[in-house]
Amino acid sequence: MENEMKRMIADIEGFRLPRYAQIPDIGLYLEQVVRYVNSHLAPLGEPELTGSMVSNYVKQGLLPAPQKKLYMAEHLARLLFIAVIKPVVPLEGLRMMFSIQDESYDLKTAYDYFCDEFENMLGAAFGIAPAREGLGETHSDAKDLLRNTISAIVNKVYLDRYLEEYQRWRKETAEEEKQRDER
Repeated sequence: MENEMKRMIADIEGFRLPRYAQIPDIGLYLEQVVRYVNSHLAPLGEPELTGSMVSNYVKQGLLPAPQKKLYMAEHLARLLFIAVIKPVVPLEGLRMMFSIQDESYDLKTAYDYFCDEFENMLGAAFGIAPAREGLGETHSDAKDLLRNTISAIVNKVYLDRYLEEYQRWRKETAEEEKQRDER
């Protein structure tokens, strides 16, 4: 099981979300948006984003409508956030979190803070690096809410990855035992 844990950690070790300034703001079509988001989030092992999900988020008011079928940096930042936290926060919760964010911080500041905090907690949960001190030192209800949401997501990602690796290890062990018994 030790090798499986090392593999799991290696997948997460290089994980990094693009910061707001790194997100393309040239306008991407729906399929390009889906590929962009999924490629960045693949190491987390969570279900992939689909075009119909993006369209639903627009209909639900979680994303502004695309401009001439083109999605800009604002859309991508919100979609990356949604795709990361949707496993633990329902749509109505997402709507409220965006409302709180809009009242507290501009999107660029909030998104970059989310990225920093998420990577910090993810690294700590997987034992890659100790949690960095100083992140989120200014206390506000909005930051506390975000930190607690991130904590729930990170713990879910860790649990899902651990159980996935454990299941793989059990299957490999059973196959090895079967081969040994056949000899």
